[in-house]
Amino acid sequence: MRKLYVIGIGAGDPDQVTVQAIKAMRRVDVFFVIGKGEAKRELVDVRTAILTEHLEHPYRIVEIADPPRERTVGDADYRDVVRDWHERRAALLAGAFAECEGVGAILVWGDPSLYDSTLRMVERVAARAPLDYEVVPGITSAQALAARHRVVLHEIGEPVHITTGRRLREEGIAAEGSTLVVLDGETSFTHVSGDDLHIWWAAYLGMPDEELIEGPLGAVRERIVQRREELRADKGWIFDIYLIRRVPPQG
Repeated sequence: MRKLYVIGIGAGDPDQVTVQAIKAMRRVDVFFVIGKGEAKRELVDVRTAILTEHLEHPYRIVEIADPPRERTVGDADYRDVVRDWHERRAALLAGAFAECEGVGAILVWGDPSLYDSTLRMVERVAARAPLDYEVVPGITSAQALAARHRVVLHEIGEPVHITTGRRLREEGIAAEGSTLVVLDGETSFTHVSGDDLHIWWAAYLGMPDEELIEGPLGAVRERIVQRREELRADKGWIFDIYLIRRVPPQG
């Protein structure tokens, strides 16, 4: 394979794909997709729809089954488990790359720089054999969340703390500024409390069944939990993200 593009494709809306990403995709012969089973087949279908929307030249799609990962380990073993998972993913990608010729690409949800493992796997592949690869940025779910709720992620001069649901449960919200939470499979916002906390929540950003809920955390917490359970039961999977920050009382 002559070259590999790692392309951020936004949160799911074909209109969020940048012109730079479209130009890169039009140079590609083979697109590699890591599938996550039939329950998340829609994620592969969305990528296919994006290609159909923007490309006219012939291309191939090579689907790679995502290796299983242990998800019930304690915090002490978490990093080792993830590193092993990345190594097995990288081995699968290396094998797929070796069987293809021309220009390849991996389409990444959001942007490859934010809570995505693709670049780590590609680095592992490149360490084994020379590989020319280029990264094309995309619109992140964080940007899409702010846009859909029509908010700025931070107050004037304040920081934004980006973290995971696991870390939110362990550490709580940031002492200063706003807290943006991704990869939360356990509604970790139910572990924090405060009359001055406000939440902006979204699921399936950029997709036809996008959901938005916003309000004081104490007032909308149970509504989000219930709606999230309904959506997950209906689709078999869920992608959600939320922003929490302290909002001074009005009046």
